[in-house]
Amino acid sequence: MRKFMAVLLCMAVLVAGTVFYITSIWTQVPYAEDKNYLIIGSEIITDVEEPLIENGYILLSFNAIKKHIDPNAYWDEKLEKVVFTTKDKLITMKTDKLTAMVNQKPIDLNVPARVVDGIPYIPIEFLKDILNIHVELVDDTIAIIDFTKDTVVTGGLLKERGLKKDSTLFSPYVTKPLQEGDKVRVFQQVGDWYKVRTKNGIFGYIEKQYLSINEETVTEPLPQEAVIEPFKPEKGKINMVWEHVIKKNPDVSKLKAMEGLDIVSPTWFAVIDGKGNVSNNADMEYVKWAHKNGYKVWGLATNDFNPDITHEFLNNTDTREKIISQLLVYAKLYKLDGINIDFENIYEKDKNMLTQFMRELYPLCREQGLTLSMDVTFISGSSTWSKCYDRKALAEAVDYMAVMAYDQHWASSPKAGSVAQYKWVESNLKKILEQVPAEKVILGMPFYTRLWEEEKVDGKVKVTSKALSMSAIQKILDEKKPEIIWDEESGQRYAQYTEGGKIYKVWIEDAESIKLKSSLVNKYNLAGAAAWRRGFETEDIWPVIAKNLKKTDSSSQRAQAN
Repeated sequence: MRKFMAVLLCMAVLVAGTVFYITSIWTQVPYAEDKNYLIIGSEIITDVEEPLIENGYILLSFNAIKKHIDPNAYWDEKLEKVVFTTKDKLITMKTDKLTAMVNQKPIDLNVPARVVDGIPYIPIEFLKDILNIHVELVDDTIAIIDFTKDTVVTGGLLKERGLKKDSTLFSPYVTKPLQEGDKVRVFQQVGDWYKVRTKNGIFGYIEKQYLSINEETVTEPLPQEAVIEPFKPEKGKINMVWEHVIKKNPDVSKLKAMEGLDIVSPTWFAVIDGKGNVSNNADMEYVKWAHKNGYKVWGLATNDFNPDITHEFLNNTDTREKIISQLLVYAKLYKLDGINIDFENIYEKDKNMLTQFMRELYPLCREQGLTLSMDVTFISGSSTWSKCYDRKALAEAVDYMAVMAYDQHWASSPKAGSVAQYKWVESNLKKILEQVPAEKVILGMPFYTRLWEEEKVDGKVKVTSKALSMSAIQKILDEKKPEIIWDEESGQRYAQYTEGGKIYKVWIEDAESIKLKSSLVNKYNLAGAAAWRRGFETEDIWPVIAKNLKKTDSSSQRAQAN
């Protein structure tokens, strides 16, 4: 029996030794000689086109860049033009051109972007500082990309050892033995093993006991230009008002001071056609008046609220560039402090292109020292025109987002109601804050009120309305003397009267309603408030807003004041 057991033991040892020998053979030739490879971090990328390698320069397919490096990269197929954006840089390249444009200034390229078999390829070394990546070419066939923001962990081999395919003892080797002291890039720990990458781009696993972790650093990107901060008031929150200009600017000699105001935003610019021509109603005298009174001027630009024109200019890279150039020239000419984009009535299909336009405008505004803001509607499932805003993405391409918290019941609404109920405003504001950081949100408030008229026609109630200023509504109320009650849900006074067989209804915007709405700025720690539009308010409005935005500092004071 003892001899039998000894034989079995010897057989087991031999078998074990055989298994160990077989599974320890170097079994893998990692890279074929007739292919190029892309490595990004800890992975060999196989789901996109392989790189082009030309005279030592690496060109990555646009698909590889967009999927694995920069999701905001944009390719204009019609113009064969690629666009990259960061907060500070706008980079454009046209295929087969040895010049790229960086913030609209020409920069020479060593190799051009090109299209091969219908696929655009981009010289990646030129973009390494912009995209914060490290680029390396190994053996003229392997492009290795590492993000410079990532922590770099390296290890030195304590003894001669090969790398295994998996983190198991009997896994086959994927390299010949590495030499003692060789360095590898360490990516993760799996039990008692490390996943590593050799200097020539081979991945594998090695036991902890054979590796000395001796370096852990964060590779910093190259020094950037000084950070440009958007406008912030010296005290409290932003207080802004829109100035409605159709053709003629207001007579500044007749304008009164507005307590606590920081910014005026006149509606001066409009994209008037699909070719990108921008109309200009700016007035230097208005700018001088504003600056003299301590107000910043953010020139407002619209899309003429025309969805077809907007579709045409948003979907052409050159046309977007033309519009942006005009806005920047006007901003410099009239010494503006910012630009406010008010693009409305846009097809949902153009949602991504609207975001792209803002991404392209943002770095150029920053370079010119302009604060960029954008007006958006509330998130509303019932409104077709609210679906064109990717608010989360847009928030990354602007300094501030002004939320137009009004027109709950709009001009042609089939039902009479408040322009902006307090509860409606707060409820929708919470939805916005799920997508946009509070410190970027400016709450838009109405200085206007709608007078609703209800008339029975053929047995049905016909509803019409007209927007009136606060003083015009008060004049009507003084004349008609209806009963005025406080409506808790709307946070407004409500009045109703009958005349000529018609019923008139009004939810009144006044100092009390504006006090409630502006209190939301501090309640949710927003960037500030804006109002549409100057001239529709009564004089008692400005002290109310100033008290909420400027004079109430501590949370206990805010709670007591509101």
